[in-house]
Amino acid sequence: MERPGVKISIVIPTFNRLDSLKVVLRSLLDQTYPAENYEILLCDAGSGDGTREWVEELAASQIRFLPGADSGRAGARNRGLNSATGEVILFTDADIIADPRLIESHALRHQRSTRPRAVVGNEVQVKSLTEYEDFRQNPAAHARHKATRKRLPWHYFLTGNASAPRQTLLEVGGFDQAFQGYGHEDLELGYRLCKTGLSIDYAPEAVNYHWHPVPFQEQCSKMYLAGRSTVTFYRKHKDVRICLTMGWNPLALLWHSLIPKDGRIYRFFAGRLESSHFARELILQHHYLSGIRSALT
Repeated sequence: MERPGVKISIVIPTFNRLDSLKVVLRSLLDQTYPAENYEILLCDAGSGDGTREWVEELAASQIRFLPGADSGRAGARNRGLNSATGEVILFTDADIIADPRLIESHALRHQRSTRPRAVVGNEVQVKSLTEYEDFRQNPAAHARHKATRKRLPWHYFLTGNASAPRQTLLEVGGFDQAFQGYGHEDLELGYRLCKTGLSIDYAPEAVNYHWHPVPFQEQCSKMYLAGRSTVTFYRKHKDVRICLTMGWNPLALLWHSLIPKDGRIYRFFAGRLESSHFARELILQHHYLSGIRSALT
């Protein structure tokens, strides 16, 4: 049921994430921003873990449950965008815990501006609820970007903690559902928003906590898919600056070709993942470039 007086709509895509949602939704219900002025749109892609039943039992007036087909993260967010009643859309995820002032911080940024703009907050990575509690005691010490940076380029429009005027999002067409794999549907939207002249403000006071430790092999798989999405991104806009920003250039591809996955150098670094941050980053980058090469062929 739609509620009058809503100013901010929070859009969350989810699929079988009930365990984390129980923490995330409670954090969004415990906000300094007036409850009557925001809604939470939970865009579910057919979860079978009891998500719907738990939300109904929670019976929170701010939460609207929006079930739908599995159309990817882009499709789920578009469902929320099209159903929202707030003037501002705040995007977050089912594994990201909100600081009590998250919504208020985004709202104030938009209220104080004389022109429409996007706002990106400070997303802090945490490995456990215990680490989340520790970080929450001093959020300023864990800033993702320098607090002195007031404007951000399009590739910082990450939808774990980003907001923008609903009307502007609709005018540019929302998320492109051609991005069906992992990665870049949010960055591509940020690119289009900036092409309209919209600026992206950095709001270090708008803090949330990404609670999703990812096993290394899953990170590798995501990097591979992100590489494929980079090619989709470039082919849509034909802007070489996208390639340069996203780490796709002749030198990187040459480096990738000199380190085949079945070669000695790759095996050397793959054997040192536990002890070397450099080795992990090199292997992740190798998977990313492998995804680019796969999409190109």
